[in-house]
Amino acid sequence: MSDVGKVDLFRALHRGRTPEDPLVLPGPWDAVSAQVLAEAGFPALATPSAGVAASLGYEDEDVPAGEMFAAVARIVRAVDVPVSADVRDGFGLPPKELVERLLETGAVGCNLEDSSGGELKDPREHADWLAEVRAAAGGALFVNARVDTFARGVPDPGRAIERAALYVAAGADCVYPIYAPPEVLPLLRSGIQGPVNVFARLDGKGPSPTELGGLGATRVTFGPGLQRWAAQALRGMADQLRR
Repeated sequence: MSDVGKVDLFRALHRGRTPEDPLVLPGPWDAVSAQVLAEAGFPALATPSAGVAASLGYEDEDVPAGEMFAAVARIVRAVDVPVSADVRDGFGLPPKELVERLLETGAVGCNLEDSSGGELKDPREHADWLAEVRAAAGGALFVNARVDTFARGVPDPGRAIERAALYVAAGADCVYPIYAPPEVLPLLRSGIQGPVNVFARLDGKGPSPTELGGLGATRVTFGPGLQRWAAQALRGMADQLRR
């Protein structure tokens, strides 16, 4: 499938989702995990920056841009399904260069967060930056704008909705209020235009993807949860080998 066909498919996967059927996008961290997930039948994948960074031997905030883009390219090359890439805050790159480097990897979309160095960015300045990303990308990238208010100690849903409105107006295709508590998801859903990405836990302590769909999620992602789950399973096998 061509890159154009993949981005068109990825956009289509976000349309017409029913509450009981959100788009579930597991997060591969390398080529092998991507192949396993694609072979399991998932129609698209979304890399987690923390998971990819860990696979490269870095903390999330320390991975060099070049290594991240190279890792994403390997993941894209390993599968036939569309892949969206989490590239944090864009690594400080100018919008045009960021878009060029993303497209070189073959990714069809990207996560772009509105905090840097642990601090929230000015929402209007970030919206202007997102508009430049959209202008540079045209329709070639699906932009998932992450809203970090809940992650940065601002629990007011209204603040998240205000940021989301600015980002959608700037051209974001989807909004991701990461770590939003389940009880506020219906309010966020009613206040946000367009698809809403919701973070799901894999430890059984939160709603399932289907339950999150009922609360308002258009799509569900897991951050580096799958990688950590896989690492725990590997540790169990390693312990058995030592017996």
